[in-house]
Amino acid sequence: MFTVIGIMFAGIATGYLLRRVERLQKVGKPISYTIFLLLFLLGISVGANKEIVDNLVPLGGQALLLALAGTLGSVLAGWGVYHLFFKERSRR
Repeated sequence: MFTVIGIMFAGIATGYLLRRVERLQKVGKPISYTIFLLLFLLGISVGANKEIVDNLVPLGGQALLLALAGTLGSVLAGWGVYHLFFKERSRR
């Protein structure tokens, strides 16, 4: 996991240093297509794994619960930050 995060930060640093290179400004679409391909290949890998497919209902329920909890937490945190830092306070 730390390897993936390290590679991502190395990419961010490299992109920051090379942000003025015009050729790199045109990589948005190819990157999107590459991500779509990787997601498709991940789907094939999951579909081919008998253990995952057999446990899809319990795993899906847990994943749904985690996704909802994460979304709710993010919304509440965003609401709190907005009201704490950005909302104008009425002055009397």
